Amino acid sequence: MVLDTLYFGTAKPDGVVTAEEWAAFLSDTVTPTSPEGLTSWVASGQWKTSAGFLEQEHTYVLQLAHEEHQEKDRAVRRIIQIYKSRFQQEAVMRIRSRACRSF
Repeated sequence: MVLDTLYFGTAKPDGVVTAEEWAAFLSDTVTPTSPEGLTSWVASGQWKTSAGFLEQEHTYVLQLAHEEHQEKDRAVRRIIQIYKSRFQQEAVMRIRSRACRSF
């Protein structure tokens, strides 16, 4: 299994990504590509922008556990690009690791 953990910042030029916008993004963008399930939560974080400024903001964290396939990798990259475009984000951090799954 592969575990993708994605960190989506919420600050945007005209405000923040609201809980309603996040829920809509999960529903219309993430869920169709991840029918096996997902987990998300709200966190607080900080990162250094490309301009060298320290940005502190609330963050939506998304975890996707899935089989390793090129199609899924493309889907995750597409999720990131859509979020960046829709919410005017400079970056979305992705951490990918191997995982064992059991039920």
